[in-house]
Amino acid sequence: MHKEEQTITEVGVDNLVSEVSKMYDEGYRLVQIGCGKYDDIFEINYSFDKDYKFVNLRLKIAEGVVVPSITGVYLCAFIYENEIHDLFGVSIKDIAIDFKGNLIRTSVKNPFNTPTITKVKAAKPAKSENAAAAGAKPDVKSDAKPDTKPDAEKKKEEA
Repeated sequence: MHKEEQTITEVGVDNLVSEVSKMYDEGYRLVQIGCGKYDDIFEINYSFDKDYKFVNLRLKIAEGVVVPSITGVYLCAFIYENEIHDLFGVSIKDIAIDFKGNLIRTSVKNPFNTPTITKVKAAKPAKSENAAAAGAKPDVKSDAKPDTKPDAEKKKEEA
């Protein structure tokens, strides 16, 4: 099987737009923009394709660094850039169509820019067989009312 070779070129915020412009001028199409956070560094990958050959530009930035938008070159990048802003909190300036943090509605602001914390509840001790045999009542409280409707009435309501 032939393994396709992909190039990855590191870029900085100062030459990002000029490198993207070169891709456009050479006839490449923008395939995707992906972002990830590794420790305190954001890695934004811009992937391009021409004649089934992928070329990637990789931008690594610290938190708080403002990234220039590439929507002046590829307008379709607005959706990726808004998504990266909303999910990671990366500041991207001069997005052609800027949703200003309202593209994706989340319960937590910038959910992919928060430390991952796994909260584990302590297990309740199992009730001893002696307590169950002695007729101890379970601690479960319920406001649910028992279903007292005959099956014929239930079928009518479902229909």
